[in-house]
Amino acid sequence: MPDRIEQAKRALRADLRERRQTVSSHARDVAEAGVKEQLDALVDRLGARSISCFLSTPTEPGTHAFVSAAVERGIRVLLPITREDGLLDWSVATADTEIAEGLFGLPEPVGDVLGPIAVNDVDLLVIPAAAVDRHGMRLGWGRGYFDKTLGSMEKCPPVYAVIFDSEFVDDVPRDVHDQPVTGVVTPTRTIALDSHHA
Repeated sequence: MPDRIEQAKRALRADLRERRQTVSSHARDVAEAGVKEQLDALVDRLGARSISCFLSTPTEPGTHAFVSAAVERGIRVLLPITREDGLLDWSVATADTEIAEGLFGLPEPVGDVLGPIAVNDVDLLVIPAAAVDRHGMRLGWGRGYFDKTLGSMEKCPPVYAVIFDSEFVDDVPRDVHDQPVTGVVTPTRTIALDSHHA
């Protein structure tokens, strides 16, 4: 009964979205610094030289500080650009990447555009989520971009979703096309989930 699942997802997303909107700006700054620290350590641990990372919106745990620092360290960072057809294009982040509003009001890079297959070259994907459960199932925001991307990759490198601590939950409603993640990064910890190869 996908409809029932869809309704459950919608209700959960609305709840999570509302909760994110109540986070104070101080708490956001602390979260962004924490996420940067966790992602820096993850990149080092994996020895990743080429990664993809989403640019956070104001209500998401911040990724901008991490992206800037990674670029400075000489890591190749691909930033996603949403397309009308549900696929993602990519652009390589630079020290002065210009950011504009994309299709859904999401922050997106302005620069040379690489096609969807560019992401096949990365060692690590850092993606957004509304929530992730302890089995590694991810609840996205409902547009399916990252599920499609992960589903189409030849060999999928580690995939980490960035969420607030409270969004790591026991169970999320799941559908057949939902793709699991390797782990989660929160402002305070990085958790590897082994379901990815289950």
